[in-house]
Amino acid sequence: MALSREELIEAVSAQMPAKRWKHTQGVMESAVVLAEKYGADPAKADIAAILHDVAKYWPVAEMEAVIRDNGLNIELLHHDKQLWHSEVGAFVAERDYGVSDSEIINAIRWHTSGRVGMSLLDKVVCLADYIEPGRDFPGVDYIREQAQRSLEEGLIAGFDSTISLLLSQRRVIYPLTVLSRNDLITQL
Repeated sequence: MALSREELIEAVSAQMPAKRWKHTQGVMESAVVLAEKYGADPAKADIAAILHDVAKYWPVAEMEAVIRDNGLNIELLHHDKQLWHSEVGAFVAERDYGVSDSEIINAIRWHTSGRVGMSLLDKVVCLADYIEPGRDFPGVDYIREQAQRSLEEGLIAGFDSTISLLLSQRRVIYPLTVLSRNDLITQL
């Protein structure tokens, strides 16, 4: 049985620090604005945004166990732990919160890495996560500007920012992020 929006907010906000809940509220606001601007379903964008970081503060061992025990994307375990919460979050949105809409589940699942063939809702939630009003990192204003031009331009700018940061830190880049970026470029 799916929880109401208010029940989701109560359950999710209780699982994270106040600062992360403030971020989530910003993503909710940004996702609805982007959905309205670009023709996605604002209600679905709102629910996906509420749940996008639901597993962000779970212990790493618990996230790993959920991934291993439920046949989720094992490849993620070979990459940055920051990617794990989106896969686990999509799973628990369905299991624990009764979300049965595959569009919402996928938007949660792909909000960190993107994917080839991103849906409109995937793009909205991923981009909202980059540009929500509380975000303050080098280049965020440029990403916001590009988001006004198109979802694709905004996401390319976001992925470029992430990839550049990882390159500067000599960190491994999740291959799907590069593939997602390239796919968006071919859509323009």
